[in-house]
Formats: sequence, C-alpha cells, structure tokens
Amino acid sequence: MTDLAILASYAHPDDEQGVTGTLARYAQEGVRTGLICATRGEMGEISDPSLATPETLGQVREGEMRCACAKAGIKNLWFLDYRDSGMAGTAPNQDAEAFMNADPHEAIGRIVRVIRAFKPQVIVTFDPTGGYGHPDHLAIHRWTGAAFTAAGDPAQYPDAGPAWAPTRLYYGSIPRSAIRRFAAMIREHDIDSAFARMDPEQMGMPDEQITNVIDVGDLVDLKAEAFRCHATQIDPNGPFARMPEDMQRTWRGKESFALAAGPPAPPDADGSDLFAGLR
Repeated sequence: MTDLAILASYAHPDDEQGVTGTLARYAQEGVRTGLICATRGEMGEISDPSLATPETLGQVREGEMRCACAKAGIKNLWFLDYRDSGMAGTAPNQDAEAFMNADPHEAIGRIVRVIRAFKPQVIVTFDPTGGYGHPDHLAIHRWTGAAFTAAGDPAQYPDAGPAWAPTRLYYGSIPRSAIRRFAAMIREHDIDSAFARMDPEQMGMPDEQITNVIDVGDLVDLKAEAFRCHATQIDPNGPFARMPEDMQRTWRGKESFALAAGPPAPPDADGSDLFAGLR
C-alpha cells in the first residue's frame, strides 16, 4: 500500500472535533495522521475556574489538545505558536501577536514546512466561512489553501525542506441543512446560546457542495472521549450539552467534506473515502 497520510490544519484546540472521527478511522486503518494547531486557544472561555486561569489557559489547552489526539490516535501534532485572536470584534484582535495579524508569508511558510516534513496526500481545513466566522478560522482556511499550493513548488520557501505536492485539499464542513436543524432544535428548547444569534445561512456549506460524507457512527463514543479532553471549553449548559442524546449521536455520526482542490475521486467512488483513487 502507498504510504498514506492525512493532515488536518486548524486554529485552536477543539477545532479538530468536526473531523476527529475521520482522523481516528484512518489511524485505525494504518494511515498516518497529523494535526496543525495554529494557536493554543489562549482567549477561550473557561468553563470551570478550577481548571485554568486566563494566564494558564494556553498551557492547559495544549494539554487538552494532546489528550484529544491520544484518544483519536493522532500521532503527529504541530503548534504554529501564534496567539489566539479572540472572537471577532473583541480587543484581542488588536494584539500584534494574534494569529489573524500574522505576516501571511511567514504563516504560510510554517504550514508549508509541516506539509513537506509530513508528506500528506490529503489536507483538511475549515471551509470559507470558518465554521462561524472566527477570524482565526478564516486565517487558517486562507493560509492552508495557499500552503497546499506552495508546498509543491520548489521555488517557494526553499528553506522549508524538499518540495512535496499534496494531492487533495478538502474543507471539513457541515451541510447547511444540518445547521438549520440544529438552529431549530435550539429554538424549540429555548436554549440561550451565542449560536442562537448567528445566521445559519452564513455557516457551513450548501448541501450540494458537499462531496464526501464519512459515516463514523461506530466512533461516536470515541469522539465523545476526545471531546471531553477539552474540559475548559465544555459549557455544561451549552446547546450541545442540552441536545437530546439521540440527536447528539446523529450529529456526531457523520462528518462531511467538500473537495476544494485536486483531482476528484473516480466515478464509481461512493464519497466515503477521502483517498479514493489514491490507494
């Protein structure tokens, strides 16, 4: 078998949760799995003050990220060492060290260095909405896309190692129909959440743009274990915690992707394998 590898590229610890099942599935199949985390999530909320302080949150969340990777079988983890920018419109956006304010050439180069060292055929990152518009999500989306192209060009970033051209870039996304159902559930149960104030039509991707759906129903419990590692970020009164269990299992049981670059799968592929035609 070809030496297969998949690399996920995200902004904060816990951003990977939308693709944890897919990464775990491939790890179980012997595919090399890797994760880029641009920041340590220093600006995140703290669900329980006994878990961290604002000063220690980045260090604590790094530990949570390592815990989640261990649960999912993700053997390779890289931090890009940028600072969390915080939610859009907040004061941390002005921090010169914030990821959203990074020099694009430098940020792309850091991702290129990882790609060339790890040599993945498949790369996964946020869709163009960044899930819900977080500035760091939008930045990692842009710069991962640029690095996908630059990594295969020996003229770009010559000091970042020998060129390696990954084959496919996917956006890990949620079909718009699923987001609408989630929004309806929040309204039905009268759950006060920041999500309730967001426009579902500006989140995820239209269903017709989704090219791949991976059934990870048998990994829902493993995904839950990995998610629980991110204890500082779990709101016991949040919409996910209050979601009925059967709906939680349905929500977590499928992971969706949109092919953004590279050759499509063979015509007879059923969309359940991001490596279709590459094995």
